[in-house]
Amino acid sequence: MKSELINVDTHTGASFSFKNRFARVIWSVVYQILFRFSPKPLHGWRSFLLKLFGAKVGKGVHIYPGVRIWAPWNLELHDQCGVGSGANLYSQGKITIGEKAVISQGAYLCAGTHDYTKAGFPLITAPIYIGKNVWVAAEAFVHPGVAIGEGTVVGARAVVVKDLPAWMVFAGNPARPIKDRVITDLPI
Repeated sequence: MKSELINVDTHTGASFSFKNRFARVIWSVVYQILFRFSPKPLHGWRSFLLKLFGAKVGKGVHIYPGVRIWAPWNLELHDQCGVGSGANLYSQGKITIGEKAVISQGAYLCAGTHDYTKAGFPLITAPIYIGKNVWVAAEAFVHPGVAIGEGTVVGARAVVVKDLPAWMVFAGNPARPIKDRVITDLPI
């Protein structure tokens, strides 16, 4: 399912096609019945459901039942990544989460916004890329079109409005660099 925008005036109609909206209705029913209330340890089951709806899901993905997902077909979840309960993957555009990345509880990855410079507030989608070994901490917000480099940490409640380089720690609103991320227990 491709998320093609069909309308530039949100006052006069939907931004997405009927096919897209119908698929989201079906996903919503499956989410409410089979995904949301599945037992916490059943990560494989939830990965299976996401794959049924077009998500690309790697091995060993840990996605918890309380994760909210707008359109699974816009998700790419790499091996051993994890998404905590209460996280929101607002996947109007593509969201990619890298290998061994962690998206903590309440984090919000938002791949859509509106062009406020136009009278009809047309929807704009832009992909989000989360690199491998990234940690997006609790209740952080990631704007559309942002790429977070490998190994970076985004502190709790930080707001990421632009691309972040690899192996750094960021915090605040907007997110600012705090220090380099250094791994101290790597095998020699």
